[in-house]
Amino acid sequence: MTATAQARLVGLDAARCLALLGMVATHVLDARVAGGDLSTAQWLAGGRASALFAVLAGVSLALMTREPLTGRPRALRLAGLAGRATLVALLGLLLGALDSGLAVILTYYGVLFVLGLPFTLLGVRALVPLTVGWVALAPVLSHLVRPHLPERGFANPHVEQLADPVQLASELLLTGYYPVVPWLAYLLAGLALGRADLRDTSLLGGLALGGLGTAVLATQVSRTLADPVAASEHATGMYGTTPPDGDWDWLLLVAPHTATPFDLAQTIGSAVLVISCCLLLAQILPRPATAVLAVVCGAGTVTLTLYSLHVVMRTAPVWPPEDPSSYAAHVVVLLSLGAGFRLVRRRGPLEAFVGWPVRLAVRAARGSDAAAAQRSGTNR
Repeated sequence: MTATAQARLVGLDAARCLALLGMVATHVLDARVAGGDLSTAQWLAGGRASALFAVLAGVSLALMTREPLTGRPRALRLAGLAGRATLVALLGLLLGALDSGLAVILTYYGVLFVLGLPFTLLGVRALVPLTVGWVALAPVLSHLVRPHLPERGFANPHVEQLADPVQLASELLLTGYYPVVPWLAYLLAGLALGRADLRDTSLLGGLALGGLGTAVLATQVSRTLADPVAASEHATGMYGTTPPDGDWDWLLLVAPHTATPFDLAQTIGSAVLVISCCLLLAQILPRPATAVLAVVCGAGTVTLTLYSLHVVMRTAPVWPPEDPSSYAAHVVVLLSLGAGFRLVRRRGPLEAFVGWPVRLAVRAARGSDAAAAQRSGTNR
């Protein structure tokens, strides 16, 4: 692997590490300070950390499908990725049954990954306008459809909901905490970013400025148009969407976890800014410093395992569920484990588990290629 390719992977791992720590911060730390103002953690990570997680999923998907394939190899690759996403979703259902008090993202994440597979056939020139259109129109579609859907019945998707697939699909796609239909904008943005030349430092600098500009512009336009009272009351966010029977003015909010056009635009801009800066940092640093960064941000290589561990740690028998002072302990545990996995160059156990369908698909594709080559040699 070239030094540039290694720096790119370290940069993405650093961004994943920040997303993980940001999500933990929103789970553990108070959203407001004693005077009622937003806390620094909420201002920085509220809604943005999970969005960064989803945009990075799109980048990863772009990198996993960067090799153009046709015919049986493409079908096998897509089947392997779909199998991986299914295992992630099932893991989310299991974690959702725990009394952690958290909105577990993994089931939504798995469904998001599956729905994003057809878009891996597109290039960056198609993905960019598609992302913009999705940001603008998906929240409108959601606002029109949700009043006709069942009310959300559970804090988290969990295994028992498999007995009611209509309710489960409704929550996963439109009414849940991380609704997949509007959230597909994040995956599309990540796909477009992953299709770009992430080795080009000039491009990364432009993307960082563009992401910052998008986030600031979305925030300022929303503050100009939205009801200031509603904006203040919901600054800490909602529960995935605006009220299903609410007025159209709700779509003007930029609050976390509202899935409005302004929320999607702001959080996509923030995610692009963070990813671009992490990639630039990894490329600008000398190789020894990049190696240190890789270890410090090793949690970014095993985010599935560590996120799942965090959910378990938040259950009452394991950890005090509502103790903000425990954030430092969470960070120490997660970063230490991540550094350990990085130093020994081992995959996390859950990463290895959900990667099984992909490995199986790769072996099947290689076997198919070998058989085709043998038939070709025999026919000569």
